[in-house]
Amino acid sequence: MQMDGGQALIRALELEGVDVMFGLPGGAILPVYDPIIDSSIRHILVRHEQGAGHMAEGFAHATGRPGVAMVTSGPGATNIVTPLCDAHMDSVPLVVITGQVPYAAIGTDAFQECDTTGITQSVTKHNFLVSDAQDIPRTIKEAFHIATTGRPGPVLVDIPKDIVDPGNPRSAMEWTDDVEMDLPGYNPRTDVDPAAIRAAAEMIRAAERPVLYVGGGVLKARAAEALRRLAEMTGIHVVTTLMARGAFPDSHELCLGMPGMHGNFTAVTAMQEADLLIALGARFDDRVTGRIDGFAPGAKIIHVDIDAAELGKVRRPDVAIQGDCRVAIEALAEVFAADGAGDTDRDAWRSRISGWQERFPLYYEPSQPGDSLKPQFVIERLRDATPDDTIVASGVGQHQMWASQYWCFDHPYTWVNSGGLGTMGFCIPAAIGAKVGCPDKMVWAVDGDGCFQMTAQELVTATVENIPIKVALLNNSYLGMVRQWQEMFYDERYSEVFLSKDVPDYKAWAEAMGCVGMRVDSPEDVDAAIAKANEIDDRPVVIDFRVSASEKVYPMVPSGASNSDLVVPPSQQDLPR
Repeated sequence: MQMDGGQALIRALELEGVDVMFGLPGGAILPVYDPIIDSSIRHILVRHEQGAGHMAEGFAHATGRPGVAMVTSGPGATNIVTPLCDAHMDSVPLVVITGQVPYAAIGTDAFQECDTTGITQSVTKHNFLVSDAQDIPRTIKEAFHIATTGRPGPVLVDIPKDIVDPGNPRSAMEWTDDVEMDLPGYNPRTDVDPAAIRAAAEMIRAAERPVLYVGGGVLKARAAEALRRLAEMTGIHVVTTLMARGAFPDSHELCLGMPGMHGNFTAVTAMQEADLLIALGARFDDRVTGRIDGFAPGAKIIHVDIDAAELGKVRRPDVAIQGDCRVAIEALAEVFAADGAGDTDRDAWRSRISGWQERFPLYYEPSQPGDSLKPQFVIERLRDATPDDTIVASGVGQHQMWASQYWCFDHPYTWVNSGGLGTMGFCIPAAIGAKVGCPDKMVWAVDGDGCFQMTAQELVTATVENIPIKVALLNNSYLGMVRQWQEMFYDERYSEVFLSKDVPDYKAWAEAMGCVGMRVDSPEDVDAAIAKANEIDDRPVVIDFRVSASEKVYPMVPSGASNSDLVVPPSQQDLPR
């Protein structure tokens, strides 16, 4: 069947099961936009290319399916570099298609030309520059395969204009549904070494103070159910990193919550005092470990990861298991089901953990009459007023940490955030993408005023495309996390962190973008505003919660310090550890 390259590209996306994509047209990619009119694919027109990338990420986080974005050459491509890097750091499957100047013009500094594959080489799992229209179907098939297998990640496909332009002879191609991939050397390993599984099982049986250290790889492997079975079989407590929130139910008696720089005391300290860490799909990130030479000094390490490059990169494991997390967890469970989980006495360890939980819960000083609104209180009220499976997206900063700490995540794939790159402006477009992927679920975006101002224009997209997300804006008029550091470590020298108390008017701004806008200044009005927002399903809602600027995120491990130096709230500082 004869067709042009643009038609072939859209047809190839349809065959990969793509039903929605996010993008913004421009000159170089324009020939591909024409066949979208006749396609079954829903295209969502964004207001900025960065928004397209983050929407695709939010879609992938919530659904597990690859997110797809399409933008033009030059500034269109460079504007989507941040989402590509974000997805690369957090192992999010994306396929991003960028327009490029005609093939013969590459390297001539043509209008809106840039070296897109060169720019994105270090922030993608792989990228392609397609030189022949006949290669488009195969390249798209390979891009989706690479993005979704092994360790997931973003793949970019750069398409010169002449091979998709129906007016150019170079665009003519012969379509066939039977396309063979050609990926020599790409053979991601999913199976696990039985000998390593047996060695790990013996180490687990012998451990007196074990902790399951669960990272985002467990969610990528769709291994939440397998993890719960393993934890319950062995009775081992679980910590879930920022990228793994929801992989194990927060309400479960074995859940210790989030570890790391702003993790809770019990999760951080249990890892420090453990004699065995079973790391599942986690990469020993510096925000989890603190100073690496002071991290879990007495612990042996079992490390399971699908990416061989992660094994031994930061901490040398005693048992290294390369392979799919779900396969490894299920293999361990089979061993324990057949031969038992051991009878090592862990009563003293459980008692210590219970003591930490009792003495060092998450805590903030409740508001007194006349006090400013507390951001933690807002999160708690949101949590209690929404369905258990509500999807929560966040920006980056204090509000992100409070959301991760105070929300109760009992379901996987309900927490959407930027972990590795820490991208301000992620929240609003990511929430939109999550809602597109899961239209029947409630989606709340918990954002800060600094983050909100970076990508709030995508609420216009949400209004026009009828994507009714809800936004809880924790507005303290500051770049809050930076302010906290300046207060604690820079003698309260607040350099360039104050935004504005009165500009913009977020309620009016939200209304100008077609949303319902509200403003809340006092604790007494919080519940009514949330209830009203929850009742609205025909447009986005933004609530401007005017919260205290003096609140800090506790606990906190200062940068460069050991996790043993965890700073707790003032009311807990004199308690025995």
